[in-house]
Amino acid sequence: MGGNTQKYLAEVFGTAVLVLIGCASIVAEGFGAAAPIGFIGIGMTFGMTVTAMAYAIGPVSGCHLNPSVTAAVWASGRMNTPDAIGYIVSQLIGAIIGAGILYIIMKGRVSGYDVAKDGLGQNGWSSFSMGSAMLAEFVGTLIFTIVILAVTGPKGSAALAGLVIGLTLMVMHFAFIPVSGSSLNGARSLGPAVFVGGTALAQVWMYLVVPTIAGAIAGWLVKSKTLDV
Repeated sequence: MGGNTQKYLAEVFGTAVLVLIGCASIVAEGFGAAAPIGFIGIGMTFGMTVTAMAYAIGPVSGCHLNPSVTAAVWASGRMNTPDAIGYIVSQLIGAIIGAGILYIIMKGRVSGYDVAKDGLGQNGWSSFSMGSAMLAEFVGTLIFTIVILAVTGPKGSAALAGLVIGLTLMVMHFAFIPVSGSSLNGARSLGPAVFVGGTALAQVWMYLVVPTIAGAIAGWLVKSKTLDV
């Protein structure tokens, strides 16, 4: 199997796992209904899933799992354009697969399940303005992707990178779940939105656009030596 094919399949798999496990912590485990204390469970689930995948598929694809991360790596000059496109397409496909598996699992709940009412761990904003949600996604993703570029760069520690990345995602969730759902990842937002529809699908554009721009800016800051990582 070709190297690129292995990388793309790894991204499909890893992103599917992230969406399945992360969103299950919201809709199946019920952490979302236990706000605000439940945000700890959600943040830990997403963060530790990313850490697990980093060590599982990191040696194959680098474990991006996120168009924002791919945009950051590409803009930093560490990835060519065709590979970046392949990664992002793979991540979007993986996210839809992961959300689809979770949807099938939830349909088997004995007490009943209505995706429009109960959701699928989708992102959205309602308690804060769109402007606040956009700023939270931009700042959170910028911080997240700068950390990723730092720990995976020549001055970083490969052995600790996965743990640092997972912990960073975790604290970003603690901070920004109440504002925007703390996606920082357009693929993670798209997967559940495809099945939930309605407001989730209407708002998904922001999660596809803003975090990806933030990731690209992080990459540019590194490439331009504004940040020496």
